[in-house]
Amino acid sequence: MIEIRAEHVHDVPARERLLDACFPGNRHAKTSERLREGRRPARGLAFAAIRGGRLVGTLRLWHVEAGPARPALLLGPLAVDPAIQGQGLGSVMMQAALGRAEALGHGAVLLVGDAPYYARFGFDRALAEGLTLPGPFERERFLGLELRAGALAGVEGMVRATGVQSPVGAVANEAGVARRRAA
Repeated sequence: MIEIRAEHVHDVPARERLLDACFPGNRHAKTSERLREGRRPARGLAFAAIRGGRLVGTLRLWHVEAGPARPALLLGPLAVDPAIQGQGLGSVMMQAALGRAEALGHGAVLLVGDAPYYARFGFDRALAEGLTLPGPFERERFLGLELRAGALAGVEGMVRATGVQSPVGAVANEAGVARRRAA
């Protein structure tokens, strides 16, 4: 049985290993990562999937501004252990995260990802059409979802990070601990 729960600080090393396994190469160079860098995930919106005491899935949402004065969330990354991909855990995690975000009163979610996969949850390229990201990205993979009708209506401009910044040493320490435990 898999339990989806709030991410704990002790999940971070396993989370980093899982992300490395799911996104080989330089995942830290992506534009979406620039929006997350040095920030904390949105309160109550960082999830861990645990099976047999082991982290097998992760999903986080982050505060951003979708153009001037338009709050939204940025989803990502969503990752599932390659050994159990295709069994529906990603979908379950997405439903849990989107339901929680909506229950917390958030109006919109943005992401850069596989359009056919995310369309099943209501994500649409047209909802992010007026927005840009602060770096290179594939336009056809930039998607939006309204949790509240009209939350992205007429939105234009640059997406920028607005979430709570992590204390200076916390991000470096989190990454360092993750690298040491992964080795």
